[in-house]
Amino acid sequence: MTKVIGLTGGIASGKSTVAAQLRQAGLVVLDADQVARAVVQKDSPGLLALTRAFGRQILKPDGSLNRAKLGQLVFSDPAARKQVDAITHPLIRQVFEASLAALKRLGVPLVVLDVPLLLEAGYQRYCDQVVVVKVDPLTQLHRLMARNHYGSQEARERIATQMPLAEKLAHADVVIDNNGSREKTARQVAKLIASWREGTDLHSVV
Repeated sequence: MTKVIGLTGGIASGKSTVAAQLRQAGLVVLDADQVARAVVQKDSPGLLALTRAFGRQILKPDGSLNRAKLGQLVFSDPAARKQVDAITHPLIRQVFEASLAALKRLGVPLVVLDVPLLLEAGYQRYCDQVVVVKVDPLTQLHRLMARNHYGSQEARERIATQMPLAEKLAHADVVIDNNGSREKTARQVAKLIASWREGTDLHSVV
């Protein structure tokens, strides 16, 4: 029987670092960001729907999606963001459900769903366990500013568009504390992987 793990966390929390460590350990990780890019690739039904909704201004000269332009349009417009979600989320969910079903048929013992909006989009219903990567607010802010070259105000606004960390933690079975060094985080991830492989689930802060 396939065990499904949901992995999530706030922007710049270190979720991608944890996901990379899980892949390095040989686990199957379904990446929502990769799927989200795939469903709006050039000439796809998803991109055609977005173009009908927002016009050709969201396209690059070669006809592919201009992500930066679309991001500018929806960032400060909740209605536009909801419209994008209404187009893309069902397509992403279809891919996830098909991929998960195929992996279960193959008898893959453990699958990780790497989904930034795991809780917001209801993906926890597919999961046997939810893992949340946490970081303190100031560290999150500084990491986001450094990573994306944002000013303080823009970074705060980006963070504010997501579900508050406290709410995510309320749904967590396991919490990875990513406030420390990469090595400290790696030790927590290794401990978690060992618990899965041994069948002794952790239900606590690692």
